[in-house]
Amino acid sequence: MDWLGNIVFNDREIENERLELTDPKANYILGPNLILRNCTLVLKVSARRLSLKQPRFIDCTFEVKQELKNYQTWVAASLKGCRVKGRLSGCDFGYWPEYTSLPWYQHGSIEDCDFSEARLDGCRFMGCDPSTLRFPKWPCFTILDPIRKAPELRRATWPGLVGDVVMEKLHKQPPRTMALTEHAPTLARQLETTPEELKAVIEKFDCILF
Repeated sequence: MDWLGNIVFNDREIENERLELTDPKANYILGPNLILRNCTLVLKVSARRLSLKQPRFIDCTFEVKQELKNYQTWVAASLKGCRVKGRLSGCDFGYWPEYTSLPWYQHGSIEDCDFSEARLDGCRFMGCDPSTLRFPKWPCFTILDPIRKAPELRRATWPGLVGDVVMEKLHKQPPRTMALTEHAPTLARQLETTPEELKAVIEKFDCILF
């Protein structure tokens, strides 16, 4: 449905289709009461042009063609068996009902999803089982159970400002944070170090995947 610049997908089930969400002037609204199975979604819009209202994505592929920045609204969606490709920064996935009281944020979830072809920077996975997920490899790295592991990680000597800016604040992450994925080159550039120096410390921890 296209209404006043809003392109709405709701109240239906879509299977084996390719949806291109690429019009920079459109507002794409997915849900409520939307199920997508085995679909490919091409995303090339800014975060403010994409609204998720409790859609369910099953065995879908997301091709992110324009970096998706600071998009917490994934937590209003259910993702199962999906693959995510492309660049995402500051995005949150999973179950985080405390994020807002809006009804569609109370049912988010993520399981059995593959991010191995994505570049994630500052992305969190909430209220889920990270063992069912495939995270991107180096130069990305993923801290598992960051809140519980915070004391151990704080004790290490980190290069540049990584210890002060990242590790010292892990315990302040929302309680449902099960994993945190960073992009080493971006982090190194921001925090006065190099990816190589960062990796030398990361390698010492079993709770960090890279």
